Amino acid sequence: MSQNRKSADSLEDLYADTLHYHVNTGGETIHAKRMPGRFRNLKWLTMSTWLAFFIGPYLQWGDHQAILFDIPGRKFHLFGATIWPQDIWMLSLLLILLAITLFGVTAVAGRVFCGYFCFQTVWTDVFTWIEDKIEGNAIQRRRLDKAAWSADKIRKKTLKHSLWLLVSILTGITFAAYFTDAFELWNGYLTFSAPYIAWVVLALFIAGTYILAGFMREQVCFWLCPYARIQSVMVDKDSILPTYDYHRGEPRGKVKSKSSDAATKGDCIDCKMCVGVCPTGVDIREGLSEGCITCGLCIDACDSIMDKVGKPKGLIRYLSHKEMDGVTLPPVFKRPRVITYSTIFMLAVTGIIYGLATIPPVELSIVHSRQPLFMRMSDGSIQNKYTIKAVNKLETDQRVSLTVKSSSGDVHMVKEAYFKDITLKAGKMVPFSIFLQATPASLEHENTDVQLTIQGITQPDITVTYDSVFVGPKK
Repeated sequence: MSQNRKSADSLEDLYADTLHYHVNTGGETIHAKRMPGRFRNLKWLTMSTWLAFFIGPYLQWGDHQAILFDIPGRKFHLFGATIWPQDIWMLSLLLILLAITLFGVTAVAGRVFCGYFCFQTVWTDVFTWIEDKIEGNAIQRRRLDKAAWSADKIRKKTLKHSLWLLVSILTGITFAAYFTDAFELWNGYLTFSAPYIAWVVLALFIAGTYILAGFMREQVCFWLCPYARIQSVMVDKDSILPTYDYHRGEPRGKVKSKSSDAATKGDCIDCKMCVGVCPTGVDIREGLSEGCITCGLCIDACDSIMDKVGKPKGLIRYLSHKEMDGVTLPPVFKRPRVITYSTIFMLAVTGIIYGLATIPPVELSIVHSRQPLFMRMSDGSIQNKYTIKAVNKLETDQRVSLTVKSSSGDVHMVKEAYFKDITLKAGKMVPFSIFLQATPASLEHENTDVQLTIQGITQPDITVTYDSVFVGPKK
């Protein structure tokens, strides 16, 4: 018991870090204690993946950026693939894929995205890390906030906000760089020659990052993020979440020297350290809360306290409600919700892979004129007008020829020689009109199937066909 007394003495300093343990509704700033542990290490690891965000716009692939969302050019460059407006359905599949991944992970393990990958969570953690390094630990930061203004306080606050603004500026420029040439954008900003819209985007992103990550912090999770509101319909009793084992922890009580008193208490010593490290300030012991982002930092904190008082770890751990009640969980892939999400996920992946593998080098769109459907010429022949839009998705100009073939009848192009050699500019859409002509006697039906084919001259392997119809008078 002397060991417990020593441990209790060593915990006195820790209690001061957790004075503010109620859910914050915006009336105060939460200063969470930063503690080492396996979930903190995991959080640093997942946060480091955001380095790719800052590197992405500066990678080159051929003669363009590896990742470039060229809105004026109406195309997206994703490494070796170029996505055009005609292929936008793949973007829809990608959004479905990301949403289903989010839903599936939430159904299995709660708000893992919020805890480890969310832009707001990651940038807030970076901002509070800077704050911790400059202003000190949680106790020191609270004291500094309450202290009168002095030269030392002004120095620390100025340095902190300067670094916050620097991170916000880098974030804003990097975000804008995904939509234009990154190096030209930097040159534009540094020489104050960037276009007006570039300054607007930068200002909005700086303000958003600075305010949301620096000041609002957990309030975004509580009041602005819709995901916190709808998580209750995504999790169930099978979902594995950071959970307080009340069977083992209750009744709570401070560490006492008397063994008889200790025997009547649970393992929770009510130190509130789990609340003190929570970035949103919620009490995990009160059950699932919309403020819990399942980051697991409370588990690190509780395990460290259990080590100090000589009790087993795991008072707070990833656990499902069924496991808490002693029920064995079914295998993950036997759960109906997971099966549904997995099926949609695989269908979306298959669609995206198919789309990327079958993107045609030349996209052909042909619209038959409806006003009028056909024209009767002075020589008695029938003409139909077609508007053609040919998009060259390659990086080089392409010479192509256009031919027509009909299922029956003598359907041919007017001035056919003009279409034997057409140049499609690289990355451009070439619109033009053609007229198909036929004699009424050669038409067997009112509607005759026709097939228009673009055949590559520069690259003979390019062949694109389009099925349409030639309309004639009623038989």
